[in-house]
Parts: sequence; structure tokens; C-alpha cells
Amino acid sequence: MRIPLGSPLQLLLLVCSFALAGYAGVRLLAGDRFGVALWFVGAAVLHDLVLLPLYAAADRALVKTAGRHVLYVRVPAAFSLLLLLVWFPLISGQVADRYARATDLSPDGFLARWLLVTAVLFGGSAVVFVVRRRRATKERPPAVH
Repeated sequence: MRIPLGSPLQLLLLVCSFALAGYAGVRLLAGDRFGVALWFVGAAVLHDLVLLPLYAAADRALVKTAGRHVLYVRVPAAFSLLLLLVWFPLISGQVADRYARATDLSPDGFLARWLLVTAVLFGGSAVVFVVRRRRATKERPPAVH
């Protein structure tokens, strides 16, 4: 039996990604090992056992109720919520002082930028919806009366 290895470029990228992940893990665990382990376990348990079934059920109910056009809302909403989750401490201003000390950059503007990105995501989704809707009506044969 032959093991599929992929191209040399794929193997190089895989090795580099493992090396980067290993380096990040060593750097991450150099500080508060218990806190990091607790965060990973808590995040896995909270996400996989609690949140995933909840938002999967909510998504199924939304698609069943609203139809396929809900995709034009849920995709930008998902990206916007993901960005909010990742950048929440800076968007909310909770770690503004620590961020300014660590980076010598101003922590101002994260909320405005997140709102701008969210507006662009929803606006782009609306444009795609309108364009596809127009194409669908143009491709439809005229009704015979």
C-alpha cells in the first residue's frame, strides 16, 4: 500500500506549519501553563459540547424558517461575530492600557474598524444578493399569458 504524500511544496508547507505550531506552543506554555491548559480544555468543552449544538440547531431552524436566502445574512454575520470574538478585548477597551504599553500603538479605533468591516461584509453580501436575484429574473423565460 502506497502512502499519498503530496507534492514537495505541500510537504514543505506542512513541515513549516508544524514547526510554527510547535514554536507557538512552546512560547505559549512558557508562561502560565495551568491557565493555558485550562483555557484549551474549557474552550473545547464549552464549544464542542455546549455552543456547537446550540448554534447548529439555531442555524437549522433559521434555514428551515427563512429559506435559502438566509445565507446572505448568516455568512457576513458569522465572519463579523468571529472578528468580534477574536478582537473583543480591544473592541470593548478592556485591555487598552496593556495593549498600548506592549505595542506603543493606540488602542483607539478597534470598535470603529470592526463596525466598518461588518458594514462592508453585509453590504457586499447585499450586492451579491441583488446581482444574483437580477440574473435569476433575466434567465427566467417570460410567462405566457
